[in-house]
Amino acid sequence: MICLNSKGLPFLDELKNIRAETEITLDKDQEICSDKSMDTIDKIRKIRSERAKRLKETISEHNPEALFADGFDESIMGYSSDGKVVYSVDMIVGTLVNRDGMTPDEAIDYFNFNMECAYLGEYTPIYMYEE
Repeated sequence: MICLNSKGLPFLDELKNIRAETEITLDKDQEICSDKSMDTIDKIRKIRSERAKRLKETISEHNPEALFADGFDESIMGYSSDGKVVYSVDMIVGTLVNRDGMTPDEAIDYFNFNMECAYLGEYTPIYMYEE
């Protein structure tokens, strides 16, 4: 069980504390989280999910023709002045690795070939790279 998504979640002091509290069982080669850690992770997931839902609603109100990448709502960073959805490439790649089981290289290739290069019209999403 992977408890933390180091690429997909923003650095928060709370997340750093969770990682410090996480116990690692070397025999089973998996991470085991304490109940407190799991409660905090669940709270963060709920906050992120609610934020993504509100952001999607705001973007849809601003531009009903806005195009969204299915399955990547939590990677939405905002929207441009002309109503295009702005996504975080790092968060998309993290989702592909953690949710879909891809290696980082496979996830980057998938993103580059299937998402970044796709032109879907005037409101094709914008993909933002972060350093």
